[in-house]
Amino acid sequence: MAITAQDVKSLREMTGVGMMDCKKALAASEGDIDKAIEWLREKGLAASAKKAGRIAAEGMAFAGVIDGVGVLVEVNAETDFVGKNEKFVDFVKGVAATVAAANPADLDALMECKYNGTDLTVAQQQQEMVLVIGENIKVRRFARFAEGVSVPYIHAGGKIGVLVNLEVAGGIDATEVGKDMAMQIAALNPRFLDKSQVTQDVLDEEKKILLAQMSNDPKMASKPDQVKEKIVMGKLNKFYTENCLLQQAFVKDGDVTVEQYMNAAAKKLGGTITLKDAVRFEKGEGIEKKQENFAEEIAKLAK
Repeated sequence: MAITAQDVKSLREMTGVGMMDCKKALAASEGDIDKAIEWLREKGLAASAKKAGRIAAEGMAFAGVIDGVGVLVEVNAETDFVGKNEKFVDFVKGVAATVAAANPADLDALMECKYNGTDLTVAQQQQEMVLVIGENIKVRRFARFAEGVSVPYIHAGGKIGVLVNLEVAGGIDATEVGKDMAMQIAALNPRFLDKSQVTQDVLDEEKKILLAQMSNDPKMASKPDQVKEKIVMGKLNKFYTENCLLQQAFVKDGDVTVEQYMNAAAKKLGGTITLKDAVRFEKGEGIEKKQENFAEEIAKLAK
């Protein structure tokens, strides 16, 4: 059976696979579209491998509570457009459901888990999504809290996902408090949750920088060392208020810290709230994105 350019185009539109692979699939299937799709799925590993080298820095971060378990995941795609695709979003939610149900030890373990509601592993389901969508798709990371009360927050449709984990006593509803804290984390991205987490090496480095700044300042350089030390200690207190969540000024009321807000809200509700942990994922953070030179692309096309 003769294979036409239209057949190849149709198969590509249905699968998102490259033209050459579509042509091979049709040739191997004697022009039968359904058999060609099956052939491509059977060759899914090869198709995925070709796309695996492409930079995936878009996608989405998703946070949710599934069967009482708090889950935060980041799944990447190549384009922002795919990050809003319904099938992609469903895949991300399925990954989160798998994390909640299977409690994988790490990312490698997650990829070997049965994807929620199927007989495929997460790795195989990811390869299926590559075939269907036609982009490199990659499950990047996850966090899971099975204990306590987890409160999820998703910002800007998945640009940032935050999961706050609280210890709550007194039978109170801490959802609003948790969401306020999650929104603060999303907006200000504190390095630490509490000043008790700041290690001595971080403080030593900060102190070193502050002393160097004073040495380079003509007005400060001549001051006695004990005066400089006192000034540094004052500035370190400011470091806590800028970098530690519980010591930060609460964004909705700058007159109190986040910790003061949390404690006051808990007292008003008739119980206690303690921050146990929190995780913030921003899609694509730390991934070097490819810089497209559109002038060069147009010049190549014009040749």
